[in-house]
Amino acid sequence: MINLQTLTARAELLRRTRHFFDRHGFSEVQPPCLSRDCVVDAYLDPISIPTDRLGVSDTRLSANYFLQTSPESAMKRLLAAGAPSIYSLGPVFRGGELGDHHNLEFTMLEWYEVNGDYESALQLTAEYVCEMLAVDQVGRVSYRDAFLNAVAIDPLEASDGEVIALAEQLLPDWSPTSAGRSHDDRDDALDIILSQKVSATLGAKHPQLLIDYPLSQAALAKPSGNDPRCACRFELFVGGVELANGYDELLDADELQERYRINNEKRVAVGKSPLAIETSLIAAMRQGLPPCSGVALGFDRLMMVMTESPALSDVIPLPFWEA
Repeated sequence: MINLQTLTARAELLRRTRHFFDRHGFSEVQPPCLSRDCVVDAYLDPISIPTDRLGVSDTRLSANYFLQTSPESAMKRLLAAGAPSIYSLGPVFRGGELGDHHNLEFTMLEWYEVNGDYESALQLTAEYVCEMLAVDQVGRVSYRDAFLNAVAIDPLEASDGEVIALAEQLLPDWSPTSAGRSHDDRDDALDIILSQKVSATLGAKHPQLLIDYPLSQAALAKPSGNDPRCACRFELFVGGVELANGYDELLDADELQERYRINNEKRVAVGKSPLAIETSLIAAMRQGLPPCSGVALGFDRLMMVMTESPALSDVIPLPFWEA
């Protein structure tokens, strides 16, 4: 049932968010929801639509289009074309995601700061959250320390066997995908430990930034200049709920293409279809992506935290089953 009070609060948060980024010199952009390719992620499922179902015909069109899991590709193409610092506030889509903290269609706030770096991304994220949630501090904890505090295991130094054994203990239905115990299985196991145990300890008293992820989980982030085992990647947690993911953005197109290849191997290992790795984003990066930092934040989850709601369906005007 639509809650008019929540609708009003949502409209106000949208206004305040735009005012925040406008005030910081960002330009709002509206990336396409449908695009010819998408970011290749091992775990996210883009929704594909054959072009012949769209009722249009043009030699410039691709055979398939994807509802975007993030506006990242389009926004980075704009940056490569010379755009200044930009932000987007709009719908994204992820197949197979429906639950208290997930909706197949949701609203994402994503921003890129030209000439920004890891520290500037951390600071801007903290400033935004403090202003939106009316809190006076945002803490930081390293990925390594968070694991040591919550489960007494070192995610950087523990053996693959130790990490995987703990994941199997926490989630008995899970088992490694490979015949042996590989480093890919280690990363899956770390994700399980994070979701099952560590995340509940994050952001309990105030919002908290989980910083310095292992390099094997760099996603689209640069390697860390301080610790070669880590990446310039962070996530934001409030009350155990993950709200945002941020990077000092990778600029090397060849490195990104190799990460895409590895992600496709992971997709195939769990029965998912591989995705094209020679993407429009790769082409834009070869053209020249400026140094930048980027952050993606789940706007609906922020609303959920702000209103102390137990589920996304309480803050989305029409959740997927009512759309």
